[in-house]
Amino acid sequence: MAQQDIIDSEDLPTNLTQNEHFQDVVARATERRGFLKKGLGLSAALFLAGPLAACGGSSGSDDSSAGGGDGGDGGGTPAEPLLGFKAIGISTADTITVPEGYSAVSFVPWGTPLMAGAPAWKGDGSEDAAAQALQVGENHDGIHYFAIDGKNGEGEDSTEGLLVMNHEYCTTVGGGTYQWLFGPNHSPEDWDLDKAHKSMNAHGVSVIHIKRSNGKWDIVQGSNYNRRITAQTEMELTGPAAGDVLVRTNADPTGRKVFGTINNCGNGWTPWGTYLTCEENFNNYFGTTHADGDQRDDAQKRYGLSATSTGYRWQEVVDRFDYVKEPNESNRFGWIVEIDPFTPNSIPKKRTALGRIKHENAAYNLTADKRIVVYSGDDQANDYIYKFVSEGKFVEGGDNSRLLDKGKLYVAKFNADKADDADFLGKGEWVLLDKDENATLRADARFPNQAAVLVYARLAGDAVGATKMDRPEWVSVHPSNGDVYVTLTNNSGRAESNAANPRNENIYGHIARWRETGGDAAAMTFEWDIFVLAGNPNVYGDDDARGRAGSDNITKDNTFNSPDGLGFDKAGRLWIQTDGQYSNAGDYEGQGNNQMLCADPVTKEIRRFLVGPKECEVTGLTFTPDSKTLFINIQHPGERGDSHWPNGSGMPRSATVIVTKDDGGVIGS
Repeated sequence: MAQQDIIDSEDLPTNLTQNEHFQDVVARATERRGFLKKGLGLSAALFLAGPLAACGGSSGSDDSSAGGGDGGDGGGTPAEPLLGFKAIGISTADTITVPEGYSAVSFVPWGTPLMAGAPAWKGDGSEDAAAQALQVGENHDGIHYFAIDGKNGEGEDSTEGLLVMNHEYCTTVGGGTYQWLFGPNHSPEDWDLDKAHKSMNAHGVSVIHIKRSNGKWDIVQGSNYNRRITAQTEMELTGPAAGDVLVRTNADPTGRKVFGTINNCGNGWTPWGTYLTCEENFNNYFGTTHADGDQRDDAQKRYGLSATSTGYRWQEVVDRFDYVKEPNESNRFGWIVEIDPFTPNSIPKKRTALGRIKHENAAYNLTADKRIVVYSGDDQANDYIYKFVSEGKFVEGGDNSRLLDKGKLYVAKFNADKADDADFLGKGEWVLLDKDENATLRADARFPNQAAVLVYARLAGDAVGATKMDRPEWVSVHPSNGDVYVTLTNNSGRAESNAANPRNENIYGHIARWRETGGDAAAMTFEWDIFVLAGNPNVYGDDDARGRAGSDNITKDNTFNSPDGLGFDKAGRLWIQTDGQYSNAGDYEGQGNNQMLCADPVTKEIRRFLVGPKECEVTGLTFTPDSKTLFINIQHPGERGDSHWPNGSGMPRSATVIVTKDDGGVIGS
């Protein structure tokens, strides 16, 4: 997810290896297939080769064995066609826009009282750290609805449940100062431990018990389920890296107890009823007050730690965020964290077997023999895509609490070898990141044991030749056939064009997908293609890949940039959310505010469904089991100072949006 200028951008690659880039693979595959290499350099058959008609995207299947990057929990058998709503136009208004026949209301904005004793939102930033720990956090992101009857399963209650959501970071506006958290009159010189703690308490996760009555959703006040998890909450490191020397600190010589989770971006969920929150840009919280400046080692540089100062300034008053004073503290972040929302006093678990990267989200599937698979992208320009395959098998209704602690971690390598299926472009393979079984890693002194491989998963991916990607963000699994989709949001820094991507800067992004061999998520090989290349025909014509990319799939009516959030509903609709440029000018003319679109994977039609308020990101999606209520999040409205959403006045606030169909029907139908 993109953040403010004071924070190291995901657009700046830290991967300096010579590993092949995905665009180079695409170029070679394109040349092999004989596509035009002049002018457009593409064909609709390449960039719009969506899933086969036989994939059954409109079958309405509700296969609980396929997870969907959290978006995979909507449902219902859709009417024909799959996309039944009337597309909306762009908007630059400071409001939520939805199709005719739909309604949208804001819900649980930042600062909403959640826990007992929480003060009401003041609107001037004067709450202290203790108050923020009892209120809903800032900058909502990944989200999931757990039906109240969903312990050890998804449940079917669509009127009462636990809404669990991430709070990624604190918004800043100009000059590198906290503007909203401490109010518009905050001075950079006014900095102390309580302010750092307030910032920490604005991060993390909220568990919110909600119930619908008379058509309106409300918080169940006083519920034991209501909970705030912050950057100061006690957590446990589990799995192969737990206890290793690389995660031991002065405060925790055991290497097993961590305080807090930070930069919680996208999310996932499990079929046994737990929530997965993903630590993305954790690197932005670690700096140093050391007088000699940059003291980073190679691994810290590869993970993008700041050389000296950070915009959050925690390192100035909290020693553990000073990487010179505590060089291993940053190794305790960058994990997927499992939370049991139905057990309020449970300790969140950082599952080290899934590897330490800048996790965007976590999408699950089950193998043919019921092992759990978790896919995740590393959201940085030129970084990789990973999957974890558990050793143990999922047992419905059984004890799956340690299932994510043992298994194998793999990184993706996309090849230009001709796919067996004519509707796919190339082949790929999953490269095992295991110290004992991979000869390359076994010979590399940087990895004395498997714990080091997992702590330095990026470096392990470098070593085995993983394929560089254009900022892999959300991953989602088709609920019927198991095809896996990933948003590659953009890579504006890439300077070399090629036949498959004739623009020097991939400013609009694209969506790729792959199918595991044999349809089994445990497969070690796959076939891949590109589902859609975003573009802008308002600026570039049909003969330019920055416009329609050679197809009517992208038109002036549905143009977008920087696909980010992604999720399938049970019927097979693919929901696409954007976090890109909202200037509505230059290369982005006619694209309006950030938005959410919906795609039919079979016909490849894309329609705009929702547009957010000014200067926001649209992110996170989840449905009630009857698929008649959709929850999404609006993050950082007014990040440049030009929004008063959702209140219409005063400071802008991130918030959840509840979308329903006026006739009470299935969303999207």
